[in-house]
Amino acid sequence: MPFKPRNFLALFLPLSLLAAAPAAAPTDALRVSDNGRYLQTAAGKPFFWLGDTGWLLFNKLRREEAETYLEDRRRKGFNVIQVMVLHQVPAVNVYGDSALVRADVARPLVTKGSAPTDAAQYDFWDHVDYIVDLAAKKGLYMGLVPVWGTNVKGGEVNQQQAKAYATFLAERYKNRPNIIWLNGGDIAGSDSLKVWNVIGSTLKAVDPNHLVTYHPRGRTQSSDWFHNAKWLDFNMYQSGHRRYAQDTSRNEKKHYGEDNWRYQLVDNQLKPTKPSIDGEPSYEGIPQGLHDITQPRWTDADVRRYGYWSVFAGAFGYTYGQNSVMQMHSAFDKGSAYGSSELWSSALKAPGAAQMQYLKQLMLSRPFFERVPDQSLIAGGGGEKYERLFGTRGKNYAFVYTYTGRNIKVNLGKISGSKVKAAWYSPRDGKTTAIGTFPNKGTQEFNAPGEPKPGNDWVLVLDGV
Repeated sequence: MPFKPRNFLALFLPLSLLAAAPAAAPTDALRVSDNGRYLQTAAGKPFFWLGDTGWLLFNKLRREEAETYLEDRRRKGFNVIQVMVLHQVPAVNVYGDSALVRADVARPLVTKGSAPTDAAQYDFWDHVDYIVDLAAKKGLYMGLVPVWGTNVKGGEVNQQQAKAYATFLAERYKNRPNIIWLNGGDIAGSDSLKVWNVIGSTLKAVDPNHLVTYHPRGRTQSSDWFHNAKWLDFNMYQSGHRRYAQDTSRNEKKHYGEDNWRYQLVDNQLKPTKPSIDGEPSYEGIPQGLHDITQPRWTDADVRRYGYWSVFAGAFGYTYGQNSVMQMHSAFDKGSAYGSSELWSSALKAPGAAQMQYLKQLMLSRPFFERVPDQSLIAGGGGEKYERLFGTRGKNYAFVYTYTGRNIKVNLGKISGSKVKAAWYSPRDGKTTAIGTFPNKGTQEFNAPGEPKPGNDWVLVLDGV
C-alpha cells in the first residue's frame, strides 16, 4: 500500500532558511570536475550553475538599474547571468554609446578614460566593464555571448573580423575572475561553422583560464557540431519553447517536445565525457511556441519541471528565463517581443525565479560529485510526458522527482545503509516533510501530498541510515 504521512508538519532544511540574504560568494576560477560531469571552483568546491537570462542587460540598463537587477538575482540564489555583448551589429547602449566603429566588429570603439561621471570618457565597453565588475562583487559569473548568431548568419562577421573581435574580448576580460564564454547565440553551428570555430579557438587561445561553450538554436545542442572541439569545455543545449503538440517541424531532426531530459541523455553518452546543461528551456511568461502571443504562457510549474528533469538526468546546473526580464522590457520601448506587457523591474518578481534556488539548495545539500542519474531506482518504469519520474542518487542518498505528485514506487537497496529515512521536498518553497524510516530492501511505494495534477511536484528524498 502507498505510504502517506498523516502529519504534514514541514521541517526546514538549514539551506532553505531565507531570513537573510546570503552573502556574496567570491567568484573563484571555474574548471571541469575530475569525473568530467560537473563544474567546480579552483579550490575544489562544487559549483551548481543556476543561470538567469539577462540577454539585453548591457544594452538596455543603466548602472543603477543593473544594480537592482543583479542584486535581485543574487538574493534569489542565481550565480550565472547569461548576456549578449553585441545583440545587433551595429550596437548602441542605453547611454547612446556605440560599440563599434562603422559597424565593424573588428574595430571596437574605445575611448580614453572610463569615468562613469564623464560621458566623453565612459564608452560602451566601459559600461560592460562596470557591470561585469559589479557582478563579480556580488558573486555572479557572467556568461558572455560575444555576438548574437543572427549577425553572423547575416554576413556581418567574417573569419578575419571574428578573430580580431574575439582577441579584443579575450584580452580585455581574461583577468576578470567571473567570465564564462558562450560562443554562438541561438544559432545552428552549421550556420557559419568556420566563424564559430574561429571565435571559440581564439577565445580559448588568448584566455585559457575561462570556460567556453556554445549556445545553440532551439531543439539543438552544442554537441551536434562541437563536442570534439578543443575549445569547448562543456556542452549546452536549448530545449526551446514548444509544447509537445507544437514540436512537429519537418526541418527539425529531434522531436523531443517538452522532454528536455532527452538532450541530456544524448550528451551523457558522448566521449570524451563533458558536462552538459539546458542553457535555454521554455521561459516563464513566454507564449508556448514563442510567436503566437494568443497561446498559453509557460508558468513557474513548467520552469521547475524543466529544471528538475534535466538536472536529475545528469545536467550540472540549469538556466532559468523570464520573458520580460530576458529582453529587459523597459518603459522607453516602442514595442516588445513575444507579447511581453510587463516591465522587467516588475517581472523580477515572477514566482519561478524565486523557486529556482530550491533546486540549487537541494543538489548542494548532499555530496555533489558522486551523484549519477539512476532510473533503476524507480520500480515499474519511469512513465511518459508529465507523468515521467526521474531518479538520481549518490552513495548514501537518492532523489526521485514527480511533476504531478503521482505515487512513486522505489526499488530500495540502491544506496548504503540498513535503513532509509524518507522525506518529501517541495520545489515550490524548499520545505521538507518527514515521512518515516524503512528497511533498505525490497520495494516501497510513496504517495506524495495533495492530489495528483500537473504542478503538484515533489522530490522524494531518501537518506541511508
